[in-house]
Amino acid sequence: MANSAQARKRARQADKQNAHNSSMRSELRTAIKKVTKAITAGDKAAAQAIYQSSVSTVDRIADKKIIHKNKAARHKSRMSAAIKAMA
Repeated sequence: MANSAQARKRARQADKQNAHNSSMRSELRTAIKKVTKAITAGDKAAAQAIYQSSVSTVDRIADKKIIHKNKAARHKSRMSAAIKAMA
């Protein structure tokens, strides 16, 4: 347990930041799931529209360093490839 006032404050800040980051990661996963759901539904136009909004979400979260930029690029690449592979 934190003993000094500084350590107590840092613990409070860490909890607050952890909650914020967890929320952002959840938003990322939701965006990816929306694209996946649209792809499995088979509607290419809808999947592309959802993909465009998801890309901005993924990039925003990567810019805040909640996920690594390469991980963001990998997600975007896989989603794009899945959309292009649709008949």
